[in-house]
Amino acid sequence: MQHEYTARAEQIMRRIQELAAISEDADGVTRTFGTPAFLEGRALVQSWFEAAGLPTRVDGIGNLRARLESPNRDAKTFVLASHIDTVVNAGKFDGPLGVLMGLDLLENLIAQKAELPFHIELIAFSDEEGVRFHTTYLGSQVVTGAFDHALLARCDEAGISLGQALEAMGGNASQLSLDAIPAAEWLGYFELHIEQGPVLWERNVPVALVTAIAGQQRVELTFTGMAGHAGTVPMAMRQDALCAAAEFVLIAEQFAQVHGRGLVATVGKLVISHAASNVIPGAVTCSLDLRSPDEQALTQAYDFLRSHAEALALQRNVKLSWQLIQHTAPVACDSALNSLLARAIAETGYETIALVSGAGHDAVPVSFVAPATMLFIRCYKGISHNPLEDVELPDLAAAIAVADRFVSELKIKN
Repeated sequence: MQHEYTARAEQIMRRIQELAAISEDADGVTRTFGTPAFLEGRALVQSWFEAAGLPTRVDGIGNLRARLESPNRDAKTFVLASHIDTVVNAGKFDGPLGVLMGLDLLENLIAQKAELPFHIELIAFSDEEGVRFHTTYLGSQVVTGAFDHALLARCDEAGISLGQALEAMGGNASQLSLDAIPAAEWLGYFELHIEQGPVLWERNVPVALVTAIAGQQRVELTFTGMAGHAGTVPMAMRQDALCAAAEFVLIAEQFAQVHGRGLVATVGKLVISHAASNVIPGAVTCSLDLRSPDEQALTQAYDFLRSHAEALALQRNVKLSWQLIQHTAPVACDSALNSLLARAIAETGYETIALVSGAGHDAVPVSFVAPATMLFIRCYKGISHNPLEDVELPDLAAAIAVADRFVSELKIKN
């Protein structure tokens, strides 16, 4: 039996490598939403779906969707899903691993000629990372009926709107509301994903149960001072936007260090307008990413850092623009599904470790319309969003065994 899981893991790994070869650049893996590399990668995954004999379609937002039908036409739908878009210079496993493991589960059910008491829909979400249009969960928001049509006017850095991008990639903005699975038809949701953290790696355990997903606040802020000659403006008379931004970065770091409780704060982007070595920076735009499983802690951090940014701007005689880009509340995974998944982990012979995800996942929007659960898989040193991202074959085989048992338990229960 273990050989069967290893053989299936090897097949998934081959597909992971083949998909990773499709990229916008040669250094890592980059497949951002709607690009030629994204479309080529989706077409490859679609060919695998169709080769398995699954009825497959691409919906209006570009999600790739396949179904394994129950004989009971009135049965509810259980969704297996993750995403196939990536960040820039990504690893191979974040997102695609969950999609290809879902495909493996369906291929195994087909081979067994299993009679399902519910439909299973396998979805490769088109945009979870939000790189191109700075908004996450586009694909899963459409499937859950939560898509905000105002987003169609949002533009990327090239000035192309989301609506234009959809048209260029063969999507259809007019049908987005029709692509949702009605809340009454959901049975549940299961996402397999690398941990993206070091806990499983350090404890040498292949899988973990996800109990909750941290909430997020994403902000874009701009400090605007006055550009000037680096050699002629006295230090006391400067309106240096970069110095204001640098001080804010350290304030954010210090606040998160002191007020821990799972709170993290990151400034991952600094853009200096008209940067030159002999010019005092006149405008700097930076990002702020706040995350916590505690909604109150998240709100307190947001309010504190905004007030300190405003005070800092006043003190340094620069202007501040503060724009909230995203607010996602913390969500808890479904207790009933988690109970089934915990049993599957234990019965497969592994320690049951419960983790809170600091990273966001498509399970977040899904959780507002359906029960959702997630299984984390150990990854190399917890590294993610990095070409060094990796998963070992025995850990993948273990995750397949757990997922098989979980689906079996689900069939019995329903």
